[in-house]
Order: sequence, then C-alpha cells, then structure tokens
Amino acid sequence: MLTKCYSAVTIIILAFTLAACGQNENTDVNPPGQPAETDTTLTDTPSKTPDNTVTQPEESAPEAAPDQVQEDNEDAIKEDPSAAGSKEAASSDGEETAAASPLYRMNEAYRFVPIEESTPAKVVLLTFDDGPKERDLLESMLDTLEKHNAKAVFFVNGYRAKANPELLKLIADSGHSIGNHSWDHIDLKKEKADVVRKQIGDVQELVNEVTGSKPKLFRPPFGSGGDSVQEVAKNEGLLYMTWSNGSLDWDPKNKNKPDAVITNVMDQLHPGANILMHELPWTAEALDQLLTKLEGKGYGFIDPETIQTGDKNEE
Repeated sequence: MLTKCYSAVTIIILAFTLAACGQNENTDVNPPGQPAETDTTLTDTPSKTPDNTVTQPEESAPEAAPDQVQEDNEDAIKEDPSAAGSKEAASSDGEETAAASPLYRMNEAYRFVPIEESTPAKVVLLTFDDGPKERDLLESMLDTLEKHNAKAVFFVNGYRAKANPELLKLIADSGHSIGNHSWDHIDLKKEKADVVRKQIGDVQELVNEVTGSKPKLFRPPFGSGGDSVQEVAKNEGLLYMTWSNGSLDWDPKNKNKPDAVITNVMDQLHPGANILMHELPWTAEALDQLLTKLEGKGYGFIDPETIQTGDKNEE
C-alpha cells in the first residue's frame, strides 16, 4: 500500500515538471513586456501592401494655409521639374528663364530667328528708347504690357536713369529688360574711343548699382555706331543692335498721332521684327491697340531674356 502511494506521488511530480518545461519554451519567444517582432519588408515598400491589410484610422492633418501649399508646390517643382508640365511653371517670375538655353538669335539684319525649329518664328521684339522719363507715362506702358503678357526692352540713357533711379528699378521689378542707350544720347560714331567707352561703361555701372545686374543689349543713339562702337559694346558683354521696324513715333509729323504709330509698325511687320519705339505719350496711347493688332495677326512677343547675347550675329 505504501509503495503505491509513493508511485502515485512520483507520477504527479513528474507531470508537473514536464508541464513547467513546456511553458518556459513558449515564453522565450518574446520577453515579457516586448511587442512581437514586426516584419518591415512590406511597410518599407508601399507598393507591396498586402491585400488583407486593415488600415487604421489616422488623425486628420490640419488644412494647409495657401502660402504653405504654394511653398510645397514650388519645392515639388524644384525636385522634379517635369511635375510642372511646362517651362513657365518651373520658373519664378521669369528668373529661371534667364538661366535656360536661349530661344532666339539676332541676324545681321537685326531680326530675330528661332534657334530651334520648334520655337515659334512669328514673334516680335518690343523696344522703347530714351527713358526713363515720367512715372505716369512709364506706368501706363507697363500696365499695357502686363495686360498682353508681353515683355520688352527699355533702352535707357544714363543721365535720365540717374535722375530717375526709382523708374529704372520699376522697369526691372516689372520683369522687363533694361538696355544700354549711352549716357548722353550723342552720336557715338563721331566720338573718340575713350568717350565711347565712358558713354557705354557708365550706363552699365549705374544700371548694375540700381538693379543688381548689367544690361546685355546695346542700341546706339540714332542707330549710328560702326565697327569701333561695336567693339566697345562687345567688350562690355553687350549685344549690339539697331532695329528692323521703325514706328517713326519720334518724327514731328507723327506727334500726338497714335494711329500713325500703329500704321507704321503694321506696314513693316515681319517675323522676328525688332520694333523701335520711344517713351512718348502718343506711343503709350497707341500701345494697347498695337499689341492687340499684332496678336490678331498671330504674333507673339519675344522675352528679351531668351535672346542669345553672344558676340557674333548670324545670317
């Protein structure tokens, strides 16, 4: 009888011992208090999300302010320009356009032709000489240009720019190009080399001081220059040009006659026209109708910043 009792006790003890061993093996998989190890392969690759994944609700993010949305879009464009879908969207106020490859070159007739066949040829360059003069006059012209989404070159004289630096800055801040038209509007072809250098160089320095950048384009007063003046312009990094389409707005017989200005330009119209105009009240009055007529003929407007400014004009 006593032997049977010992046997029963032994069996019970052995059973408890085996059960305890099995429990210790299971609890070694995950130490107490630690979450089960997660397989990060799928979470690291969103495209491999399993079909049976249950998405947990997330806290809604606050709606981004308009400024933040714009900043985010700009950052995305900088990281991936193709996301913009166009060259214009990838630029900010025309700043990127200037750094891009040029679209047009000037030939020996001072006309502009596309560098690539895919670039529109039916375009004109708008230019205005002899400023900056009066704020009201200039603002009227700038407003009209903005209405037509057109950029222009304002060929300035140094003495006027010095007297009106705020107007010089207004031109630049409005996204237009400033060209060099000499300091005193004298016939440079009749002047000695040192005078020519000063007439051109002083304008370069003044414009740079006021706007932060030097002109890239030069037009001699009266269209009078010659080889020596062209050489000075070249040494200053300027593209020398006259024009291929004259509005004759300067002619006394056209004073206060905006219709005459329009007629003169339209009668000489051709692809790549380099249109000469001036900062004059009747030109400002004619400008809106003139640009409308040009657009009606299917013409666009060259952004001066897309002009090739190398030292050689091509056929």
